[in-house]
Amino acid sequence: MTIKINLNGTIDNDAFISVLDHGFLFGDSVYEVVSTIDGQVVFLAEHLRRLRQSAAALNLVIPYSDTKFGEEIHRTLKSAGNTESYVRIIVTRGVGELDLDPTSCTSPNVIILAKEAVIYPQENYDKGIHLALVSVKRNLKESLNPELKTGNYLNNVLAKMEANRTGAADALMLNSSGYLTECTTSNIFFVKDGRIFTPSLDCGILEGITREKILRLARENGFLVEEGEWPPEALEQAEEAFITGTVKKIMPVTLLNSRPVGNGKPGPTTKKLMRLYEDFLKRVLE
Repeated sequence: MTIKINLNGTIDNDAFISVLDHGFLFGDSVYEVVSTIDGQVVFLAEHLRRLRQSAAALNLVIPYSDTKFGEEIHRTLKSAGNTESYVRIIVTRGVGELDLDPTSCTSPNVIILAKEAVIYPQENYDKGIHLALVSVKRNLKESLNPELKTGNYLNNVLAKMEANRTGAADALMLNSSGYLTECTTSNIFFVKDGRIFTPSLDCGILEGITREKILRLARENGFLVEEGEWPPEALEQAEEAFITGTVKKIMPVTLLNSRPVGNGKPGPTTKKLMRLYEDFLKRVLE
């Protein structure tokens, strides 16, 4: 698969950064993922806002304005020529001395990757996916705040590897207090007695862009929604579950640790939210 790479404004099929870049050496970087629908980048402003929030927490200077990002993303997409694209925006600390101190890094690198959009099998939406509740814990907020979208994703990698060993599509992690948090690249929701539940930000999760859209849509359409701290038993007793993400949108979960969630099929609340979100995206693009 061809990937067009925009490195500091230069577009090529291949691009390289120095092995002395602190993003490579220490995961000292921030990133966001956006996707296109009908060739248009969706929710770019929200993703750039979160990129800047993550960078500010790291004292990482982003050298592009939002307008410049938009221009460079457009140039990269045009060069890629995909029908629909997956776009990853990365800002690294840049080249510095071979030590942890970032003060020697004076020129951040801005990378924009564009490739053909990720298309999940329709079966994932029609029948749902299998999640594994794994032993790997979500990062402590007091050590590496999960609300920051950084290049330091090792615990998510380990969680995904554990899920792979069980045959599950993704991993669901708990925090150090034993409460549900999120999957490796998506937020989790579940339904019980007509109410929608999802872990709160206090649980140590990324504030997902799609998560926020779904919460607002659900409330606007009369659903009762609760954000809070939930033990895994709450999910095990749920009637429905689904995950949300930029690329996945809303994807039903019908198996948890090889056991059916509810009746083992996507439920009516999940299906309605899927329809509402698709309609919402159409309105956004009008």
